[in-house]
Amino acid sequence: MRILILGAGGIGGYLGARLHEAGGDVTFLVRSGRKTLLMDRGLKVNSPFGDLHVQVKLLTAGECKDPFDIVLLSSKSYDLDSAIEAIAPAMGDESLVIPFLNGFSHLERLDSVFGKQRVGGGVAQIAVTMSPEGEIVHLNRSHSFTIGARVLEQAEPILELGDLFKCARLESRVSENIEQEMWEKFVFISTLAGATCLMRADTGTILETDGGERLILGILGECEKTAAVNGHGMPEGKLSLYRDQLLKKNSRATSSMLRDIEQGKPTEGEHIIGDMLKRGRLGGLVMPFLEITNGHLQAYERMRIRG
Repeated sequence: MRILILGAGGIGGYLGARLHEAGGDVTFLVRSGRKTLLMDRGLKVNSPFGDLHVQVKLLTAGECKDPFDIVLLSSKSYDLDSAIEAIAPAMGDESLVIPFLNGFSHLERLDSVFGKQRVGGGVAQIAVTMSPEGEIVHLNRSHSFTIGARVLEQAEPILELGDLFKCARLESRVSENIEQEMWEKFVFISTLAGATCLMRADTGTILETDGGERLILGILGECEKTAAVNGHGMPEGKLSLYRDQLLKKNSRATSSMLRDIEQGKPTEGEHIIGDMLKRGRLGGLVMPFLEITNGHLQAYERMRIRG
């Protein structure tokens, strides 16, 4: 099974390094500058589950001409169009792309380009970043990856990939209902990102404010109702777990979206908060918490663009 991973930073770099370590036939599709750096220094991962320093196979866009069996995609949602253009030469008739992006709008876009039969589902639970030296830094003690087939003909290659995941130093699972699990993460990440970006603070600090708990639970409730009207109601056990995590006193939990704001970068606000709001409105919901959160992120983007 030949595997192509778009990019060698963050989630893609971490996952690819682990699969390479496990003996997988992994190639990274990277920009020319990143290729030069990796050829010179190798791919380095700093993680509480064990550091890695490996030499990996690399391609740039002009060198990617033959199809791969699996393409793993973990770009930011706002880079999806350029990501699709980059991986298109690697997508043969039997190729399967598995995206590890937040939200759901990316599935609709990928389906429209490659066809639903060639687009699987994936959920990543990990916090990683890139150091100034280009090394991958694992920020927490979670490195869970869930994959699943969205149509029957994907089942066999998904199971084969799942076997490789089991050999790697990470937590992994093949889901029988991957879109449900994607919705469950969509609900959680929308709540965490929405609250921390709106308040520009971690969840523990938010809970110290007047109305902080009400804000977090308000966003969570609107997201949970949106999932339900879209046919993916949340199990009470999962909701209870989310409440415990989000309402943990003294927690320093933040979102990658907040870290992007703090660094003056573009955010995935439109693709996560905005899309959750849109799907709720289409279901007839009134969503005041998400409306103000979405407006805050839109204002940030406009000010960022104006400089």
